[in-house]
Formats: sequence, C-alpha cells, structure tokens
Amino acid sequence: MSPKDDASLSRKEQILDAAASLFAESGYYKTTTAEVARIVGVTQPYVFHFFKSKESLYLSVLERASNRIHNAFGTVQAPPEQLMETIGRAFAELLIEHRNEMLLVMMAYATPEPAVREYTRNEFDKVYERVKSRFEQAGLPNAGDLASTFIGHGLAIAMSEVLSLPKLCPWRDNHDHVL
Repeated sequence: MSPKDDASLSRKEQILDAAASLFAESGYYKTTTAEVARIVGVTQPYVFHFFKSKESLYLSVLERASNRIHNAFGTVQAPPEQLMETIGRAFAELLIEHRNEMLLVMMAYATPEPAVREYTRNEFDKVYERVKSRFEQAGLPNAGDLASTFIGHGLAIAMSEVLSLPKLCPWRDNHDHVL
C-alpha cells in the first residue's frame, strides 16, 4: 500500500469516526455530510468519494460497529458457566472503546429508512445466531432463550446510555455481573 493509499484509508476512518459521533449526537436525519466533512477538515465531495450518500455513510458506520461486535463475540474464550458474562464484558468493553458506534448499532432499528431497517434486522439476526451458537457449543441449556435475553440486556443498556438513565440497568455497574 502506498503512502497515498494509507492517507486515504486514514481519512476514510476519520470520516467514519466523525459520522459516528454526529449520528450518535444528532441522529440520522439531523446529521449532514457537510457537517461530517467540516469536522474532518475535508470537502463534502471528498466524503462522497468514499460514500455515495448519507445513507451509505450511515450503513458503513453500522457495518464497522457490527464487525466489531461479531469479532468480539466470536473470539471470547471462557468456560461454559462464565460464557454469557464474558461475552457481556466484551460488549461492555466495546461500549467503552467505541461508544457512539455501539449505541448507533443497538438503536438503529429506530431509523425507519428501509435499507437501514433491513441491515439492522439482518445484523441482529446474525448476532442472535452467533451468540446462540456459542451458547450451544458450550452446552448451555435453552441457548436460544439465553441469546434472546442477552440481546435484550444489550438493548436495555443502550437505551439506558442514550437516556442517561442508569437505573434501567442496575447490573451494569456491578463489574462482576455485567449483562
């Protein structure tokens, strides 16, 4: 990869970072590609060089977040009796390290754009299947129910973060029982 390619890739990541921050702060409809460009210090056409539309940019932010989740949930190692808690800790770490992206991906179901809704549905299905499979491989009974509960806790955590209402998730401050 040439230095120019490295710089271009770095700029693309900066655009994704700025977009994640703005989408998390202002929502899909109030965020503009012009504002993303301004924050990164590039022109709006430069943003469109990487992303053909605001929707494409938003989906790319969601895709990056989803990839982080799939990677984290797929690589966690723990004994069966600690697997759910350990995967929960992996999500908590993602929420700390990539807060805006995690909140966006967890709340994207509320964006009514058809492509966003479809992407979100597919990604939640993949997460459910990945978590269920991990629980089944660990020999945990009722793996499907556990996976549903796990995702429900994740959604409650995201909602409590967005609303600054920690009492919705009393378990989240207890580091021994995250999720």
